[in-house]
Amino acid sequence: MPRAPLTGPSLWSGAEMAARTDWIWHWRAEELAELLACGRAMLERGRPVESFRRAEVPLPVTAPRLAAIQRDLEEGCGIVNLRGLPIAETTPDLLRAILWAIGLHLGVALSQSKLGELLGEVRDTGEVPGQPGSRGYRTGGALRFHTDRCDVVALLCCRQSEGGGDSLIVSTAAIHNVMLERAPGLLELLFQPWPISRQQEQRPGEAPWYWNSVFALHEGRFTSQYSRSFIESAQRFRDAPRLTEAQWQALDLLGTLSAELALRTRMEPGDIQLLNNHVTHHARTELVDPERQRLVYRLWLSLPNSRELPAAAGVLWGATAAGAVRGGVVAAAGYRSIFELA
Repeated sequence: MPRAPLTGPSLWSGAEMAARTDWIWHWRAEELAELLACGRAMLERGRPVESFRRAEVPLPVTAPRLAAIQRDLEEGCGIVNLRGLPIAETTPDLLRAILWAIGLHLGVALSQSKLGELLGEVRDTGEVPGQPGSRGYRTGGALRFHTDRCDVVALLCCRQSEGGGDSLIVSTAAIHNVMLERAPGLLELLFQPWPISRQQEQRPGEAPWYWNSVFALHEGRFTSQYSRSFIESAQRFRDAPRLTEAQWQALDLLGTLSAELALRTRMEPGDIQLLNNHVTHHARTELVDPERQRLVYRLWLSLPNSRELPAAAGVLWGATAAGAVRGGVVAAAGYRSIFELA
């Protein structure tokens, strides 16, 4: 049966989104006061912010807004930019505490690497991209379009770079529909299994690569999981099948359309960017950062209102049921989420 075009609010072009403001949410004064007071109270207790649970950080004023954002991320366009945290009144530690409190009211934080980071830092550590175990968030170069292994990624800009570091965000539904029109055969390949590297983050007994599709449609809901770097990295394994010329063409067209259809935006210090990985791919331009040392705090979140995923996604996500705690990277210590650290 031929594929049909996707519809719904997650379908948009970058030009359309640039002309809209509904995805940019401004904090109200009373919400900011509550968030700042909450973060300061967390720091005063002298505990790592990652040790706090939702019941310990009530946000009666802000929680209704966060519940609306949670719904919009899953049922709306898939992007929210929260604007207005007063950088001049904060410290990096306070920003981390505020982001953690917000994350607790949106979902469940997940481990972001084998190191077990629950509240990660996106900054240039000097890591060289393209290596077998490298991860893009630890480099200063441009990041190609990709998804993170979570329902929603939350990025809080603490310091912006002198230049570069712009965010590129694209609707995967829009890519799907243009590929359906221009090259339906190449689109179909993206729904087939691909060999993908685990980037040296496999658990004991797991193979260093796995099979997963780039696009999937399950129970009427679209989802995507993608990193071209991880697909290319899998080609170094002898037992991983070689990609065909048509598969390379599909990846090239995916990259071309991502650039054509993307929204280009730049986070301001104090912005929190929230992206639904099932319906968007994101990228970043190369940092021009001789002195400012761009710093972004990151949460990977599993949302309680998430869509059901196809069974095949379980190789990467673990649980696939709607609303399940899923995704992330199982840490070397064996945990995946804060639920397993209680």
